[in-house]
Amino acid sequence: MPTSPHSNILLFLPDQHRYDWWGVNEDLPLRTPNLDRLATQGMTFTNALCPSPLCAPSRAALAAGKEYPRCRVANNGEDYPLDQPTFYGMLRDAGYAVTGVGKFDLQKAAANHSLDGKELLEEWGFTDGVDSKGKWDAVNSWDGEPHDAYLGYLHKHGLAQTHIDDMLRRRGRSFAATAPTPLPEHAYGDNWIADGGLRVLDRVPVGQPWFMQVNLTGPHDPVDVTEAMQAPWLGVDFPTAHASDQFDDVTHTAIRQNYAAMVENIDRQLGRYVDAIKRRGELDNTIIVYASDHGEMLGDHNRWGKGTYYQPSVGIPLVVAGPGVAAGHVFDGVVGLHDLAATFIEAAGLDVPDVMDSRSLTRVLSGSSDHHRDYLLSGLVVPSRTNWHLVYDGRFKLVCDQGRPPILFDLQEDPWEDDDVAAAHPGIVARLQAWMDEELRG
Repeated sequence: MPTSPHSNILLFLPDQHRYDWWGVNEDLPLRTPNLDRLATQGMTFTNALCPSPLCAPSRAALAAGKEYPRCRVANNGEDYPLDQPTFYGMLRDAGYAVTGVGKFDLQKAAANHSLDGKELLEEWGFTDGVDSKGKWDAVNSWDGEPHDAYLGYLHKHGLAQTHIDDMLRRRGRSFAATAPTPLPEHAYGDNWIADGGLRVLDRVPVGQPWFMQVNLTGPHDPVDVTEAMQAPWLGVDFPTAHASDQFDDVTHTAIRQNYAAMVENIDRQLGRYVDAIKRRGELDNTIIVYASDHGEMLGDHNRWGKGTYYQPSVGIPLVVAGPGVAAGHVFDGVVGLHDLAATFIEAAGLDVPDVMDSRSLTRVLSGSSDHHRDYLLSGLVVPSRTNWHLVYDGRFKLVCDQGRPPILFDLQEDPWEDDDVAAAHPGIVARLQAWMDEELRG
């Protein structure tokens, strides 16, 4: 069977998967056998952060291979600028079949998408795929007619209004609404995306190098699992949220059961893709990456979702396996989601453009280097709502939140980030502040 001279690449990129909610965390009763197996076969990154804890800027930074301040998408109110190159386009120009499915969020601000999901794929650098909206974006665009590929599918099967009504019942109590969705398994969002992606992969000729990005919408809120997903988790206990007094323990547990069920379902889809690649005879020549665009607070510090500087919001899971990756290794250095851009470019045998901030993980993955970055930047600016940046060195995190004195967390001594220790470490504050200022000027 013919093989490509360069590696194929599968990027599994769910939405809002918290960094510590998979099998690596022995304190939680989670079930992620496929991701666990990937970690055994490859490398786990324990200090990976997103460029920004919000969908559109984080995914834009990945596509452009740039830090948040230079990715040209400040928040969810902005679309990816089509005059800015992507690593997708570089791979396509090098002969790759560049494919993807699900929630790209590169046209987040657009009210309506095309029903075939192909509206801007070519402009972004893809050769095939299906773009669809995120959970709430699809609902918000509904006016009795579908305006994206997923709702188009539901509409075709007579399920669109059923889904809309269910989602609207959850609005305003997104996490606390834990009853299962009435949708059948084939129509559940992540199952539909995964099914479509496998069909797209089938269209790629064996032997042609390919890249595929699978953008699942879970485990983003609401926690709308199917009955079959929820049933195995009923009765499973979870520790309650940290420093939270919003809900009772029963409610917190129900929320976490559903979140765990979504993660388990995503893991199940990952296994299907690994099996499909194996059937193609390409497993030994495929880099498989599991990450997320940002994290999820899950009630810690009385916060839900993302958008804040706490580690559950900015931290992401990151596991890489495949040819040339040291098996079973754990890397504790700081790594950014956008570093995957340069990593993929090098895997395709290309040079990383100087305009990119992305730094390839190739030497770390091979085990030939135990250092990647000294510092990492993340931030979020939404006018009239929030304006902060952080710099993180793997232990200390400095947060500059507009209108407040700098905040310093020591995650080694205080992993929950309860105590601001800026006053006790002025030298560390000055060092991290200087690096942040340089990056923001850059």
